[in-house]
Amino acid sequence: MESLSQVMKSIPESKQFDSGKEKVKRLLSDPLIKKFLLKHPELTDRDLKVHMNRLYEYVKEYNQCEMCPGLEKCPNDFKGHYTKLSVETSNDLSHIYDQKVSCKKLIASQAQEKIRKRVRSFYIDERALNEGYSANEILMKDAERYESAKLVSEYIVKTKTEGLSIKGLFLQGGFGTGKTFLMCYMLYELAKKGHSGVIVYVPDFIEDLKDMMKDSKRLKDTIEMLKTTDLLVFDDIGAENLNPWARDHVIGTILNYRMNRKPTFFTSNYDIKGLEKHFSFTNKDGEEEHKAQRLMDRIEPFVKVIEVKGTNKRRVN
Repeated sequence: MESLSQVMKSIPESKQFDSGKEKVKRLLSDPLIKKFLLKHPELTDRDLKVHMNRLYEYVKEYNQCEMCPGLEKCPNDFKGHYTKLSVETSNDLSHIYDQKVSCKKLIASQAQEKIRKRVRSFYIDERALNEGYSANEILMKDAERYESAKLVSEYIVKTKTEGLSIKGLFLQGGFGTGKTFLMCYMLYELAKKGHSGVIVYVPDFIEDLKDMMKDSKRLKDTIEMLKTTDLLVFDDIGAENLNPWARDHVIGTILNYRMNRKPTFFTSNYDIKGLEKHFSFTNKDGEEEHKAQRLMDRIEPFVKVIEVKGTNKRRVN
C-alpha cells in the first residue's frame, strides 16, 4: 500500500504544495486523528508534521479494516494486522510510534488452528474434523438421534467442568447414523479446553499395520501416540479384518496402557456382546474366546454404552 510520501510523489510538482496542504488538512480533520489528538494534547504541530506518514497509515488501515473483506483478502501491509499508535515524550519532544497489532480475525484464526492441531486423525475424512459444528445441528438434525446426542453433549460438559475421566463412550448403532460425526464434535469441543485427541478408522489402521511392521520407529511412535493422547477414538471397530497380532499386541497394548489412565471411545455397528464375538475370531487362529474376553475386560468396564439411533445419512440424497 502507498504511503503519504508515495502519494505525494505521484502528484505533478506544480500541484504538490496545494494538494499536499489539502491532504494534510483532511488527515488532521479525520475523526480518528481528532480522537487521537484529544488523547495526546502534548503533541505539537511539529510533532505531527514529523510523523505525518504514521498518521496516514493509521487512518488508511483503520478504514480498510472497517470495510474488511476477510482475512484471506486483507489489504493491509501485514496480513491480519493493523497499525496502533502510541506517544512517548522525552526532553519536551513527543514521538509517535507505530506498532502492528493482530486483528480479531487473525487471533480467531490462530485460535482455530491451535484447536485443529490438538486433534489428529488417521484414515478419517478431514472434513469431518474441519467443518463447523453447531450444537443445534448435533442435537436436532435427526429426532431419533436426539437422546444419544444429548448424552454425548452431557459428557462433553462434564469433562469441561471436571476434567478427564477414565471412562469413555461406546457408541453402537447402524450404518450412517452419525456416530463418527458425534465423536468428531466431541474431540473438537474438548480441544477448545486444551485436550489432545486422535481418531482412528480401525479397518484402514489394521491394514496399514502391515506396512508399519517394516518401519519399527513409525510403529513405535504411532502406538505411543495412541497410548498417551488425552482422548482416543477407535472408529468403526469391529469392521476390520482382524489378526491375532493386531488384536493382542497393538489394540491390546494400547488399551492396557490407557485403562485407569485416560478415556477411550469407540464407534461400532456391533453391540458389546457382538464385538466380543468378533474379537474371538481371527483370520488365522479361528475361535479364541479367552483372548477376546481379555480384550473386552479393557473396554467394557471403561465405557458408557450409548445406542445411536436414526436414519442412514449416507443414503440421503
